[in-house]
Amino acid sequence: MTIYENWIRRAYDAQGNTIKKYWETHMPLEQKIYEDMLSTKNTEISGTVAEIAARYDVLIESAVGFLDGISGALDIELEMNELTEETQIDAKVDFETLYKKMVEYNAKHLLALPQWDNVFSAEEREKMYKEQKSATTVVREGEKIGRNDPCPCSSGKKYKKCCGGAA
Repeated sequence: MTIYENWIRRAYDAQGNTIKKYWETHMPLEQKIYEDMLSTKNTEISGTVAEIAARYDVLIESAVGFLDGISGALDIELEMNELTEETQIDAKVDFETLYKKMVEYNAKHLLALPQWDNVFSAEEREKMYKEQKSATTVVREGEKIGRNDPCPCSSGKKYKKCCGGAA
């Protein structure tokens, strides 16, 4: 079993739901890594996976979990299942992408870190927040379906009795 698979097994149950007890321990550790990275504006993540874990005083699995969480904001693609303790990581973090990923994943505890003030102004963060929210908002085009209109799924039922549910 890979380190990544081990981490997934600790963090999520068989249905893909988070394991609360694990996250209660992992989130504060991960938050400390983000606080350090943002307060120093350190955009570089380098070293072996074991060195990164030691630098932040976390387990190897937690370091891989952090790398998984930040992977979308890195300038390289990490093959999470191929990471070993000896895997060398040399990557740069794009803080704007990172911030937007935190918005996308609704990571309120990380968005609220005061260390973001060191990286972006409040106005810049507000702009990025709105950009990300609007990028993921689905806007229906066309006419609105009325409750008593035929359901668009072609069932022959009224929308309110079919796909509209309690609409």
